[in-house]
Amino acid sequence: MQRKIKALIVVPENNTTMQPEISALCPELAPIPVARVKRPARTLLLEDLPAYTDATLAAIEPFAARQFDLVIYGCTAAGFLGGPTGNAQMVEKLRERTQAMVVSTAGAMVDVLRSGGVSSTAVVTPYLRPVNDGLRGYLESSGIRVETLNSFLCATTAELGGITEQQVLDMALRTVTPQSECLFIACSQLPTLNVVAKLRAQLDIPVWSSIQATAWAGTGALTAHGLPVRLMADAYAP
Repeated sequence: MQRKIKALIVVPENNTTMQPEISALCPELAPIPVARVKRPARTLLLEDLPAYTDATLAAIEPFAARQFDLVIYGCTAAGFLGGPTGNAQMVEKLRERTQAMVVSTAGAMVDVLRSGGVSSTAVVTPYLRPVNDGLRGYLESSGIRVETLNSFLCATTAELGGITEQQVLDMALRTVTPQSECLFIACSQLPTLNVVAKLRAQLDIPVWSSIQATAWAGTGALTAHGLPVRLMADAYAP
């Protein structure tokens, strides 16, 4: 019998979505402990990154003595606002502290789109305009054009936490165009577990969310290192 695979999720302290959705998509990893990162009550901005980095490292300290196979760095915005280099540096810091494989949501976003040969995508976010600009720049620096982008423009974490699956579905359908090659729903707080499969069936194009891309990347990393983990059907590889 294969031993229990141990994972840790690292997310902003307000995040209530990633842990239950990752557990549903990767039931062999459940239950998954969560390291919660202190953050401003407003939407994360570029100037918050130094303090957020320090808070992230502080948040994982209580777990430092435990041996994890996988650490999930689950804040999409914190990953892409620092650009590919900043995201890679944060991943390396977490790897050094935990001695585990580390996947980031921002990295998973690019990897899953590239793996499907996607060159442009429609995007749904909850972010304010400066953050959306950062996301656009991150994707485009990775060779993926943002075809169209719509946002809930949440100014606070309370607004973000109030967004429902139905609202995400409606926004997604308003965002795609007849020319859309793909749809990506960014932010690991947005609820997408019961949305992605509906959108894939209705739109007949690749549809990914931050959480489902992260589940795909995490199970792929574990499997590549001899720890095979099933990914539920809603998050199959493209």
